[in-house]
Amino acid sequence: MDFVLLDGDQALFQPAFGAAVVVVRPGVLRGSGPASVNGKAVAIDGDESSVAVQGCLYQSAAYPIPGTGTLEVAALAGDQRSQNSRSGGQPLLLVGGAFTARFRVQAPAQQPTPSGPVPDPLTEYSGQGQFLSSNQILRAS
Repeated sequence: MDFVLLDGDQALFQPAFGAAVVVVRPGVLRGSGPASVNGKAVAIDGDESSVAVQGCLYQSAAYPIPGTGTLEVAALAGDQRSQNSRSGGQPLLLVGGAFTARFRVQAPAQQPTPSGPVPDPLTEYSGQGQFLSSNQILRAS
C-alpha cells in the first residue's frame, strides 16, 4: 500500500541527466480523477503527462555555456500505478519509487571554440525523479 497522489502534488527531479546537469525546479501534478481527498482530485493514469517545468538551465562538461529546456515525466515506475484501486475506471497514481524523467532541450547549451560557439547536438536527456504527496490519508495498492 502506498499513498495516492493528488492534484497539486510535486514531482521532484534529480539534477543529473546523463552528461547534462540541470538546474531543477519542482513540477506540479494535475490530478483529474473524479474522486477526491480533502477537496483535491486524485491523480489517475495519464495525469503524469501534466508535469512540465519549462525554462530550466542545463550544461555539461563538453557544453559549459548554459542552455534551457523542459523537465517532464517520461515513464512511471512499475509501483506508481495502482493494481487494484481505480477512479473513473483508471488506475490511481501512487508515490512509489523513482520515475523516468526527460529533459527536452529548447535552446542548446554551447561549447566555446575559437571560431564561435558550437551547440549541443542532443535534443533530449534522461534522468529520474520522484513524487512528493500532500496526501497522508488515502493509500492504495
